Amino acid sequence: FILSMLLPTWFAGNRAASVYIKIANCHLKGDSKHEAASAYVEAANCYKKFSPQEAAQALDQAVNLFLEIGRLSMAARYCKDIGEIYQQEQDLEKASDYLERAADLFDSEGQTSQSNTIKQKVAEIAAQLEQYPKATEIFEEIARQSINNNLLKYSVRGILLNAGICQLCRADAVAIQNSLERYQEIDPTFSGTREYKLLADLAASMDDGDVAKFTDAIKEFDGMTRLDPWKTTLLLRAKNELKKQEDDEDDLT
Repeated sequence: FILSMLLPTWFAGNRAASVYIKIANCHLKGDSKHEAASAYVEAANCYKKFSPQEAAQALDQAVNLFLEIGRLSMAARYCKDIGEIYQQEQDLEKASDYLERAADLFDSEGQTSQSNTIKQKVAEIAAQLEQYPKATEIFEEIARQSINNNLLKYSVRGILLNAGICQLCRADAVAIQNSLERYQEIDPTFSGTREYKLLADLAASMDDGDVAKFTDAIKEFDGMTRLDPWKTTLLLRAKNELKKQEDDEDDLT
């Protein structure tokens, strides 16, 4: 029954997308690249409902055409859309590639705020893929750029918390302590924040090999400020890494 309801929608969407692709090809024959790119975007909007992969391919065609005619902001916008499609499809490496391209294009157009928002997504994906040094570097770069901006400086402590959590996943107590010192240089007020206290407590419990203390520090912070799923996932990874080290030490004694 559900299939019989969905099929007409699928056929209609597929037919509409095919029409837009034909329109795009007609515009290309007439060398009207902007119109062709816009038709590919319309095709992608039709595909999105039932075929994300084909939507991404149509948008990719649009991006290439917008780049050819120097419409970099448009290319950036649709690169971002492609990245988000792949992110929803859990193809994180492709998502990261397109989001990085989008961030670079927004940067080249002087749209720093949009670029930084996308770079944060890139850093989050890098951490999901266990590329912790890359994630840390991006978060720290965004924090440095934001600290002197009156509108963005209040977001810095959250960004530095993300960077610190990525460091914790590497389970290197010395690197974490060095990072905390570096974060105070980036933002001199950071040492007075709850985010700093959480990272310092987690670093100390990691140095002591104390899983219970590590868990308590997270619970205390989460009781006041709810941790989002991304942070929770990474902190669980860091905790498991600490547990593994504790178990290895027990095996040696």
